[in-house]
Amino acid sequence: MNHLQQNHPLVGTVVTPSMLSGPFDARRKLVDQVADSDIDHVFTADHVSFINGMGLDGLMNAATITAMHPAIKVCIGVYLLALRHPVPVARQLATLSESAPGRIILGVGVGGEDRHEMEVCEIDPKTRGRRTNECLEIIRNLATGQPYSFKGEFFELENARIKPAITPSMPILVGGRADAAIVRAGIYAEGWLAVWCSANRFASATAQVEAIGDEAGRTDIAWQHGLQVWVGVHADKKRARELIAKEMQAFYKIPFEAFEKYSPYGTPEQIAEFLLPYKQAGCRLFNIKPCAENDAVGIDAVAKVRELLR
Repeated sequence: MNHLQQNHPLVGTVVTPSMLSGPFDARRKLVDQVADSDIDHVFTADHVSFINGMGLDGLMNAATITAMHPAIKVCIGVYLLALRHPVPVARQLATLSESAPGRIILGVGVGGEDRHEMEVCEIDPKTRGRRTNECLEIIRNLATGQPYSFKGEFFELENARIKPAITPSMPILVGGRADAAIVRAGIYAEGWLAVWCSANRFASATAQVEAIGDEAGRTDIAWQHGLQVWVGVHADKKRARELIAKEMQAFYKIPFEAFEKYSPYGTPEQIAEFLLPYKQAGCRLFNIKPCAENDAVGIDAVAKVRELLR
């Protein structure tokens, strides 16, 4: 697919529930606030049935948001590709590309925080990595618009074809902390989408990704490595911690202390100071999930962090 390249890191904010439901004018106001703030993109997660049955479809959210604004870009981070068949996904991506050309970045992950999410989709959690690899191989080839045949462990295609081709081509980032994700990013993607890691780990892992890419003959990639990060926003650092701890614990059902080392909180200046070493380590895309008193305050904070990082 395509490569992203810019001198400054792209900084995005999360798609909030208030952008997706409720009165349309209020939803559009938030999307317009993002676009008018010079934030580079929004990003959306993806889950089919997470922990207690909650979820959201990353591709559906991307289609909704791009239809609400003529220029806003969306990073899907991360899409649980192993839960889907790659041919219909290739069609969905091609359709999105037609309606919002050049405005989608596809982040792909294997999930795993909730094994039952895999099981209800009749996917053996032990196979999710290998399934994802086959899906990426198939989708990258179908994105060309040319006929493609494939025979693997999980999928078998004969002269499959998705037209039109995805033009301009769509960048892929691979998320995940395991060594297998590093290999997957080097072989199939334009970058690694990190989460919950130090700046030193970020630098060493992305160097591994690029070395693996070189070994695979992918010597023309303009690598676009990224970081997903939750942040707590408030002038009072104690209140900032309360905001992020409440949201993360509600979502992941485990104590905030498990994430605190990699989840900054405080003012935009303090958050930018925390993220600067990642920029210096080569991060070129930040997906920032702000936990603030309200959505508008969170968007303003991410815009300020973007300004400081640039």
